Amino acid sequence: MHRCGGFRRRLLGTTAFAPPSPVNPDAEVSLQRKLYGGLILAAMALALLAGCGIGYTKGAAHGREVFKTCTPCHGANGGGSQELRAPAIAGLPDWYITAELTKFQSDIRGAHPDDMEGHRMRPMARTLYHPGDIEEVAAHVSRLKPVSVRPTLGGDVAAGQKSYTTLCIACHGADARGTQALGAPPLVGQSDWYLVAQLKKFKTGMRGAHPQDGTGGQMRAMSLTMPDTTAMHDVVAYIKTLPN
Repeated sequence: MHRCGGFRRRLLGTTAFAPPSPVNPDAEVSLQRKLYGGLILAAMALALLAGCGIGYTKGAAHGREVFKTCTPCHGANGGGSQELRAPAIAGLPDWYITAELTKFQSDIRGAHPDDMEGHRMRPMARTLYHPGDIEEVAAHVSRLKPVSVRPTLGGDVAAGQKSYTTLCIACHGADARGTQALGAPPLVGQSDWYLVAQLKKFKTGMRGAHPQDGTGGQMRAMSLTMPDTTAMHDVVAYIKTLPN
């Protein structure tokens, strides 16, 4: 099957690309939706051009080419964008990137009606339908140099350390560098606003509630033990003190 034709059929054959309209839309949400929609179209155009190119490449070269569809939100250096709610991805393990892209592709992650960022990622993940796309772009991202991100939130570091030792250390490790065997990603080096946002999503069931999301389900259970946003800020404040 020709790659370009397959992409067009995927693009036109699904309605899941457009996030549902909010019940009470306001100007800010409307602006965000327009911005996200424009970014999705731009990235899809890049994916289409790459997919229709002559001389399909494999391996590292293909990973670099596919990554161009990620740069409108995550940046050319993979450092992310708080304004676009896109996390830093440079240097993340390829196994974790592969797992999360597969979840987005399969509606295991990002399908909740209120998950605006998830609705942006799902259609992008679905452009990676050619064999090897996900693995090769994941390998490319894992080779990018991690980008230093400054803290933007406050929190009680001492209280956060206690929470981390109780809730997080078993899977993410004392150094917060993650554990592949447990499917736990590294937390050090990630933006604090993103970590808090994900804890909120886990707690509300926006993420981790799908029956096939084993690791997400574990995180949801942990997040439910956090009494409030203050506790989330505290544990993330502690994580930000750990060396990257």
